[in-house]
Amino acid sequence: MNPRNLTPLDHAIIGLDRTLGAAFGRPSRSIDESPGHAVPESRLTMEERVHAAGLMRVNHAGEVAAQALYQAHALWAHDRQTQLALEQAAREEEDHLAWCAERLEALGSRPSLLQPFWYAGSFVIGSVASLFGDRWGLGFVAETERQVVRHLESHLEQLPKADAASRAIVRRMRDDESRHATQAMLSGAAELPGPVRTLMGVMARLMTLTAYRI
Repeated sequence: MNPRNLTPLDHAIIGLDRTLGAAFGRPSRSIDESPGHAVPESRLTMEERVHAAGLMRVNHAGEVAAQALYQAHALWAHDRQTQLALEQAAREEEDHLAWCAERLEALGSRPSLLQPFWYAGSFVIGSVASLFGDRWGLGFVAETERQVVRHLESHLEQLPKADAASRAIVRRMRDDESRHATQAMLSGAAELPGPVRTLMGVMARLMTLTAYRI
C-alpha cells in the first residue's frame, strides 16, 4: 500500500497496531539486525547484569515514548512531506525498540511495567506541540532527540565495560537519534524556548529514575 494514499484514519489504525506491539510486547517489525548480535556475549556479574538491564529498560521506555511522539506529530502534521519524514523516523525507531527488547530478554529482565503510561503521556505532549504548527512540532522532536543523545552518551559511560552487546546497541541508537535531530532541524524545526527545554529535561529525568526500577 502506498503511504501517500493513506487517510489520517489509516495512519491512526496503523499507529495503534504498532503501539500495541510496542507497549504490551515486542514491536511488530525490525528491519535491521541488532548491532548486539555481532558481539560475543561476555560473562557479567549479577550486579553488572542487573545494572545493565536497568539501563536498557530505560532505553526501551524511551523508545516507547519516541514511538508515541513521532506518531502524534505524523498524525497532526500539516505538511505531507513532514508527515512522511516523521513516519520514516518512527519506523527506524521501531528497530531500536526491538533491539532493546531483545537485549532485555538476553539479560534475563523485562521492559518497564509503565509502558502504556510512557506512550500515552508522550502522545498527548506530541499532539499538543503539533497544534502550534509543524515548525514547533519538529522543534519538539529535535530537542527530544538532542536530549536522548546526551542520555545515551551517559549510558555508554555507565554500562559495564564487559557488556559489549548493550554498548553496541546504545552506540547505534545514539548515532541514529543524532541524525533524526539534524533531519528535524533541516526540515524547518523551530528552536524551543529555554524553559520548555528545561521542563522536558526534568520529565525525562523522572522517566529515567522510574523506568530503571519499575
